[in-house]
Amino acid sequence: MSVAQTLVLASNNAGKLAELQAMFEPLGVRLVRQAELGIPEAPEPHRTFVENALAKARHASVASGLPAMADDAGLCVDAFGGQPGVDTAYYATRFGYEKGDHNNVKALLEQMQGMTNRRAALVSTLVAVRSADDPEPLVATGRVSGRITETPVGDNGFGFDPVMWVPSFGQTFAQLPTEVKNAHSHRGKAARAMLELMRERWYAHD
Repeated sequence: MSVAQTLVLASNNAGKLAELQAMFEPLGVRLVRQAELGIPEAPEPHRTFVENALAKARHASVASGLPAMADDAGLCVDAFGGQPGVDTAYYATRFGYEKGDHNNVKALLEQMQGMTNRRAALVSTLVAVRSADDPEPLVATGRVSGRITETPVGDNGFGFDPVMWVPSFGQTFAQLPTEVKNAHSHRGKAARAMLELMRERWYAHD
């Protein structure tokens, strides 16, 4: 399927744009942040990553008339039935703290104090649409399983990286070099899966 080579990224995060642009460059796709087109952020009322990502992608496509891609990501803690999930960014506010990475980590460790089941996963879901009415959106998910540490370890990364211990590395994400983390992160896995889907479904040469 041939679509326009410009793809709207339903995010205003410049770092995310740079990371994804590098990955999608081989397809000849140019990513443009929605803010550059004057598109406001979409509401995220849903309870699943895929529904929120789809809502954001459709919103950006409606406003721009272009294909669009969006992601939704978060931390799913086994002992909390998968929470905080889609509410990850605001987790600390549930417990009277201001929104922010440091407070999120602090609140999580307080809530998990004394718990033996510390299994958790970082999840990223990417959704791309050719148009606002696309009946077959592309959906790619990346997931990294690990354990929540008792205390923060490492100075690199952001979010829950200092408390997300990854068994395959024997370290937290915050202890890994940025390029190693990005290559093995939930978002990196989702982006590579999306790249393959686009290559197969949208940009395949007959």
